[in-house]
Amino acid sequence: MIAELKGAGKEYRTGDQTIVALQPTTLQLNEGELMLIIGPSGSGKTTLLSLLGCVIYPSYGDLWVNGQHVNTLKETALARLRLDTIGFVFQNFNLLAPLTAEENVMMPLQLQGVGSAEARTRTEQALKTVGMTDRRKNLPKQLSGGQQQRIAIARALVTNPKLVLCDEPTAALDKDSLGVVMHELRTLADGGKSVAVVTHDPRLKQYAHRIVEVDNGYVRELDNTSAI
Repeated sequence: MIAELKGAGKEYRTGDQTIVALQPTTLQLNEGELMLIIGPSGSGKTTLLSLLGCVIYPSYGDLWVNGQHVNTLKETALARLRLDTIGFVFQNFNLLAPLTAEENVMMPLQLQGVGSAEARTRTEQALKTVGMTDRRKNLPKQLSGGQQQRIAIARALVTNPKLVLCDEPTAALDKDSLGVVMHELRTLADGGKSVAVVTHDPRLKQYAHRIVEVDNGYVRELDNTSAI
C-alpha cells in the first residue's frame, strides 16, 4: 500500500457557505496497480487526486502517503514528500518550452540535488523506458502531442517515484497516441508502480486494474470486467 485515506474529505468556506468538494472517503492505493478515477466535471475527481498528491491537506479524516501521516507534515516536508515519492503527469504536458526533452526530464533530479553524471544516466533510462531516446534533443514544439506526453511520463519517472498521478493525461491526444500513452502507464503499474489516472473517457477502462467513480463528492469502487 502506497497511499491510504481514512474518512478523509475536503471542504472550502466561502463567506458563510461551506462547499464540500470531497465527502469522507476511505480508499487505498496499492503497488502494482493502475486505478482509474472517473466522474463528471466538478464531481471531486481532481480534489481526490490533489489529496493523494499531497498538494492539499484533508479538512478532516486522515491521509497517509508512503507511510507518512500527511495531516501532521509541515509545508516543507510535504514538498519533499511530493518530490521524492510522487510523479505527476498533466493534461497539457507542462513541459518547459525553452528546454529540450532531455532537459525537461532531468529537471526533477536537479531539484533533488542529484549529481550531473547520475542525473544524465537516470534521464537516459527514463527516456528509454518510454521509447523517446531518439527525441531527447528536440524542443517540445518539435514533438507531437503523444510524444510530449511520453516525455512528461519520463519526467515523472526519473525520480523513481512509488506513486504516479495523472490528471486527464490523454485528453489532448488522438486515438493512436491515447493507446500508446495508456499502454506505457499500464506497463508501469504492471512493473510495480502505483498509478492513478483521472479521466472522463470510458475508453481508458480497459487499461485499469481498479476503477473508482466520484460523483458529487462521493467515492465508490466499481467492478471492472473490461481490463486487459
